[in-house]
Amino acid sequence: MSGLQLSLHHMSVRTADIFQAIRFYELLGFEVQERFTTGMTLACWLAGPGGRLELIQIPEPKPAPDAFGDEHYVGYYHLSFQVENLNQLLTGLKEQWPLQLQVLLEPTEQLIGEQQYRVAFIADPDGLPIEFLQPL
Repeated sequence: MSGLQLSLHHMSVRTADIFQAIRFYELLGFEVQERFTTGMTLACWLAGPGGRLELIQIPEPKPAPDAFGDEHYVGYYHLSFQVENLNQLLTGLKEQWPLQLQVLLEPTEQLIGEQQYRVAFIADPDGLPIEFLQPL
């Protein structure tokens, strides 16, 4: 539509443990921008690479669907970040994250359109897929 200007305001992630999720996303370069409540639960906005991320604490959480492993899953799939050095990023995350980092896809080369990338997927603390792309 003519005159309609959209810009992404934020992406939202529901989490079982907002404090653990904040620590994880801080390792990816996000910083808490605003803390607030939504209904009866805690929430925050994190500012970081490429935009704003909202975290919402879910009381009595249920496991998230396996968006990465279930080839029939329909819905939001993953967050994706472009990186300069994929190996350095993954090594740093493994060293700094106190829990076992869940790697869903080890670094592999992939042609997307006409651009070659090194691609890897990890899971955040709630098991949600995060993709990292390094242009080659």
